[in-house]
Amino acid sequence: MRSSTVLLSTTVASLVLYVAAAGALGTPPDATATGGEVAAWFAAHGTGVRTYVWCLTLLAPVAGTSVALVRHRLPAPYRDVYLVGGITFVAETAVMGWVWGALASHEAVLVPAVARTLLDVAAFWGPVLTGSTITMLAPVVVAAARGALDLPRWLGVLGVVALVEQVVETLTVFGRTGFTAPGGPMNLFLGAVLTLAWFTALGIVLARRGAPAPPRAEEPAALR
Repeated sequence: MRSSTVLLSTTVASLVLYVAAAGALGTPPDATATGGEVAAWFAAHGTGVRTYVWCLTLLAPVAGTSVALVRHRLPAPYRDVYLVGGITFVAETAVMGWVWGALASHEAVLVPAVARTLLDVAAFWGPVLTGSTITMLAPVVVAAARGALDLPRWLGVLGVVALVEQVVETLTVFGRTGFTAPGGPMNLFLGAVLTLAWFTALGIVLARRGAPAPPRAEEPAALR
């Protein structure tokens, strides 16, 4: 199978799995929910949470393949910075999945204080993940701006907007309630939609251009 077909397939599959995961999870308790409310929510949504974790588990190899194939189409050294961001994104998502899965494994006997604390740990996936998304966005945006990577103007604009939003979103580390709370709307809706749209668009655009030509072997000195 051609690498462009694989890139297109894994990019679209990543989008589908992420949306399916979000749909299975629904609307979790926010930062102001009490421990009792968190425990009650998990008691009522255990199956949905496990489906969410399952989708994220399937997402890891699919998104990882997409990241690797995008990296192959980027110039050095930007591609290596992008790869670091992609690897940490997958790793951090896996750790966050452990916490959600643990909370849903014995939801009927959750201690409220423990439930609230562990959900806070999982919620900080959003603020901390901005470091990974910035590491993926920045090299592509900079490479395009410097002419090292030819991207459509609209995709360049989307990348700049998503990058600026992610930089601002790092402030959710200090959030407590509302829009900027860890795991709140800025993380789960605004930031997620922008970065997901950019990641999907980048994969599709690069896949439609075909695989990059292999580097030409240098002639032996005797033949020059």
